[in-house]
Amino acid sequence: MPNKHRGEIGAELGGRQRTLVLTLGALAELESAFGADDLMALAERFGSGRVSSRDLIRIIGAGLRGAGEAVSDDDVAVMTVEGGAAGFVRIAAGLISATFDESVAP
Repeated sequence: MPNKHRGEIGAELGGRQRTLVLTLGALAELESAFGADDLMALAERFGSGRVSSRDLIRIIGAGLRGAGEAVSDDDVAVMTVEGGAAGFVRIAAGLISATFDESVAP
């Protein structure tokens, strides 16, 4: 069961209930992937509201790896979610919200 106090969320991905969390390691992975210099730049990028499919794969993959799953971005790319693309957007938005809403002020 996800612990919201640790920034964890739960989501059904690929037919399984999973936990996702953006740990410091996962955030560092995303900083590198998006060319962000720091957490504030990463939060601003996410706050723009514009994400690509590749962004969703990276965010969700980092969240799964942060929670201890051994998955690659290629694994995430073939997972299914209820609601299709909109479902992936909801999961990524929930993960970003759980990570940044109380910890980084824009």
